[in-house]
Amino acid sequence: MTSVNVSSVTNTVVVTDNGDSTVVEVITAGPQGPQGPPGFVVDTAAKVDKSVVYYDGASSSFKADAIWTTTNLTDGGNF
Repeated sequence: MTSVNVSSVTNTVVVTDNGDSTVVEVITAGPQGPQGPPGFVVDTAAKVDKSVVYYDGASSSFKADAIWTTTNLTDGGNF
């Protein structure tokens, strides 16, 4: 395996090996959105595919689990 050392900060590096050149581009993640207000926590420990976030008054928290999903809301869910 060949290693490549890059000594300057750049997003594009051209690697040449035995006459073959390969362009390698590095993309970093952009800025993230702001954090929610203090105390706004969503419990996702029991999340399943297509979970819907809802507020559970009994636990005073927002949850995403198998109780409300896009499937049970559209297949006879009570709005």
